Amino acid sequence: MKHNKVGSVMTSEVVRATYGTPFKEVARLLGEHRISGLPVVDDDDEVIGVISETDLMIRQAETPGPDESKRHHRLASLTREGRARAAKTRARTAGQLMTEPPITVHADNSIVEAARTMALNHVERLPVLDEENRLVGIVTRRDLLQVFLRPDEEIRSEIVEEVLVRALWLAPRSIDVSVVEGVVTLSGHMERKSETEITVSMTRQIDGVVAVVHKLTYRLDDSHLRPDEPALHGVADNWMRKL
Repeated sequence: MKHNKVGSVMTSEVVRATYGTPFKEVARLLGEHRISGLPVVDDDDEVIGVISETDLMIRQAETPGPDESKRHHRLASLTREGRARAAKTRARTAGQLMTEPPITVHADNSIVEAARTMALNHVERLPVLDEENRLVGIVTRRDLLQVFLRPDEEIRSEIVEEVLVRALWLAPRSIDVSVVEGVVTLSGHMERKSETEITVSMTRQIDGVVAVVHKLTYRLDDSHLRPDEPALHGVADNWMRKL
């Protein structure tokens, strides 16, 4: 089973900055290209940090106004987060303004992996690296959502070919597979309970699947058997051990 890779949906032409890029140039790049963030790279095109509109806003918001108490800002800088924010108020270059370490993905990572990384780290974009950790692209939430635009028939074909035929060695029409708006319904009778679990688990991993409706039945409940017992030896053994 193959997942679409990040490299297939990323933007290859990346707006970037270097450590010494002036603050105003960073602001100009964001405004001119209508983007909300960009990576900062070194001389070898390795990503050393990222800058977002939030970083620029912090610089403006945290700069004391004429009527504000300097004591308030000194107290705020006593915490680790406060010190980081205070440092950004003095930033003159991209290197001083950026957030590090950067959160990145590789071009050969799956779209699912990239989406998980974004969700866990609460970011909207990820610099994409090649096998030598050099910047080759940028991927955004909108890019990753393209996977859910796959036609239902394309999703169904992959389930039949990759899950039923190649993984479980079943006849293409042994299980009824229907897909409507990304929701997959699996119906039919299988030999073992473990095979139904494998079928559902693998189907959920197909790119573009929104949900799986499980209507599969089975003849043998092998959930209580140990993997080394004879009744478990069969086509789906390796997949069963991975669940």
